[in-house]
Amino acid sequence: MTTTRAEQPTPDYVPGHGLLKDKVVVVTAAAGAGIGASVVKRVLEEGAKAVVFSDTHERRLKEAEEALGAEFGADRVRQLVCDVTDEAQVGALLDAAEEFGGVDIMINNAGLGGTASVLDMTDDEWSRVLDITLTGTFRCVRAAGNRMVAAGKKGVIINNASVIGWRAQEGQAHYAAAKAGVMALTRCSAIDLAPHGIRVNAVSPSLAMHPFLEKVTSPELLEELKQREAFGRAAAPWEVANVMVFLASGYSSYLTGEVISVSSQHA
Repeated sequence: MTTTRAEQPTPDYVPGHGLLKDKVVVVTAAAGAGIGASVVKRVLEEGAKAVVFSDTHERRLKEAEEALGAEFGADRVRQLVCDVTDEAQVGALLDAAEEFGGVDIMINNAGLGGTASVLDMTDDEWSRVLDITLTGTFRCVRAAGNRMVAAGKKGVIINNASVIGWRAQEGQAHYAAAKAGVMALTRCSAIDLAPHGIRVNAVSPSLAMHPFLEKVTSPELLEELKQREAFGRAAAPWEVANVMVFLASGYSSYLTGEVISVSSQHA
């Protein structure tokens, strides 16, 4: 017998506490209303000196820059179009952070999903998801890591994985493989960068609700996914961003190579 879980209310928004004071933060895939956009706002609320954020949607990036500049000061925000499949564009994104003193915190949020049975999935579908979600994250880890090492910074890198990297879901072979790869990349990169004092961790969200997800997912599937959560609801994107802020802050100084599940999923 299936138990219907009552949807628990989303908690009150948590105010900033200056956890990232004077840090320069770079965030990928941060236009719109998803996790990336939420983490940009959160790091500014936490006192970041500047945030450089990217996406592939030029119009939405400009709109986000204007809104954030009006709220937090135009001198603290900078946007740049960046396709993480292009190494030169990733380099340009890190170059933009040099204008503020160089990257201290790199948050790799870019990823691409899709739904297809492994029986029908084409090479192109597989390769595109892997190139953006896994290899794109690798390019950003490598680029940010090299900048931090060259500058002698004990920086932080945070990757966005997914519970699908642990749990099977129909039609998600490419996305699940990519996100499992992000987890492994996180663990191994953490060991490579530890001698330089650079920490590498990841978050693994289950279900974070935002307008784009609602557009591409049927109401029936969303309700099914919400019923898998102990709270009977999806996370708000800022709830995932809060965990990224924790991993970026000094409160997680002894954490590296960890994948933190941002989930209320029950057994």
